[in-house]
Formats: sequence, structure tokens, C-alpha cells
Amino acid sequence: MPTVLDQTDAADRIRAILTRATARLHRVSTTPELDAGLLLSHVLHKPRSFLFAHGGDAVTPADRSAFETLIERRRSGEPVAYLVGKRGFWSLDLAVDARVLVPRPDTETLVESALALLPAAGPVRIADLGTGSGAIALAIASERPDCQVVATDASPGALAVAKHNAEHLGLGNVAFAEGDWFSALGEAPFDMIVSNPPYVAEDDPHLTALTHEPRQALVADDNGRSCLRHLAEGAAAHLVPGGWLLLEHGPDQGFFARHVLGRYGFRDVRTDQDLGGRPRVTLGATRLRL
Repeated sequence: MPTVLDQTDAADRIRAILTRATARLHRVSTTPELDAGLLLSHVLHKPRSFLFAHGGDAVTPADRSAFETLIERRRSGEPVAYLVGKRGFWSLDLAVDARVLVPRPDTETLVESALALLPAAGPVRIADLGTGSGAIALAIASERPDCQVVATDASPGALAVAKHNAEHLGLGNVAFAEGDWFSALGEAPFDMIVSNPPYVAEDDPHLTALTHEPRQALVADDNGRSCLRHLAEGAAAHLVPGGWLLLEHGPDQGFFARHVLGRYGFRDVRTDQDLGGRPRVTLGATRLRL
């Protein structure tokens, strides 16, 4: 007697479904095969390895329908992270939605640079300005439980996502404050301030592929430089002598970032490169008191 699998059309099995979906995503994604696999894994509640090992397995009509809906949303430009509700960053699994930017691997450079500058033992106070999903603050806090991190954002929705992630990860050394840049900080100075601010220019052609992410977290005035300048101008007043400021920026903004940090009195200014060898994080320290 034939089994249910034997009676299932080959077009309704995992391998064929993934092949069709991958072809449909080629125009909207640089990683169509990966996207299709992640979305089907999400629908089936299985790891991606399951898809490769069970390519001949049938997919139920309900799961096929759910998968097709996600593929159509991806074709409209919606990020995979929003569709599955999470994104891996550093060693963490973070919840994300349309209230926050999707954390990028390039931003891990900022975490690496920050950790390398911290003293071997705390207590150390760190502020993450414009925290979004909390990716930077939570990555640092997870690596250094002896440090106290304050994560701020002007968006209540973004802070809600970041707080949820901190609670889910069980990180008790992170506090949250709502406000625009330095306005969210108290009087006590910090040993380090980190930020991945908006740095994309209004007319940047890459924005056409980022229509689903919050524009206010991407775009800055003055050709993408206004937030970088504002942070460099005001950070020293909130740092201890010898405290560090670290700013993520676009690969063509390294010279500007070094210039503006030098202009506002920072020393030991340098730019660190991301994994692709592109200028990504510029940092400097406030001057020590004599």
C-alpha cells in the first residue's frame, strides 16, 4: 500500500519548494538560498540542517501556505529577521521587529573594539547611545558582567525591544533610559560611550533596499554626518578623564570621524576596520587631567 509520502507530488516536498522559492528571491536578495532556508526552517520549527537531510519529505498544505506568505513578504523587501522575529548577533539571539534596525555583522567590530579597551576588571560604567535592539549594550554586558551598561534610545518602541532582549538573556547589569543622545544620561560620568548612530545620507541609493527599517535610525543630515559630529562634540562632558568614545560609521566616513574627534579634543584617535577590511569604528580618549 502506498504511503502518504508516496502519494505526495514531488513539487510539494522540501527540496522542490526551496528550489522554487530561491529562484523567486534572486531579484530581491543577495542570499536567496539562505533566505528561503531560514524561512522554511522557521515555518517547520526545524533547524536548517533538517532541510538538507530531509529534502524528500512532504510539506503540509498549511505549512506551504505559511511559507508562501513569508516568501511574498520577503519579495517586497521585508528583512528575514523581521519575518522570523530574531537575529543572531555576537553570541546572542536577539528579538527584532520593525521598531529597530536589524543588527549587522559589521557592528560586531564596535563590540570587539570596546572590549579590547576595557580594563581587565571592573567596575566600569559604559553608555550605549541609540541602542535599538540592544545589540551592542547586551553583547558587552554578556562578556563583562562586572561592568554596568546604560542603554539609551529616543524611541520607546526600540527600548521595549531592548528591554525584552535583556530580560530574555538574563542580563541584570544593563539599565535603560529614554531620551535623545546625552539627554538620557545622568550626572555621573562614564568610562566609555559607544554608539552606532544614523550615518546614511538622505540620497544614499542603498536606502531603496531598506524601506522596512526605521528611517530615523538610518539617516542623518549633512550627508550622514550630523549625528557623528553631535556625539563627538558632547561626549567629553559625560566621560571621565581618559574615557573612551567609540563611533560606528560608514566605510567612507573614517577621515571625517577622525577629524571631528580630534577637533573636539580627543587623543589617541584611530579607526578600526571591519571583517571586510573597511573603516568602520573610530575611537578616541578624552584628555587626562594634569
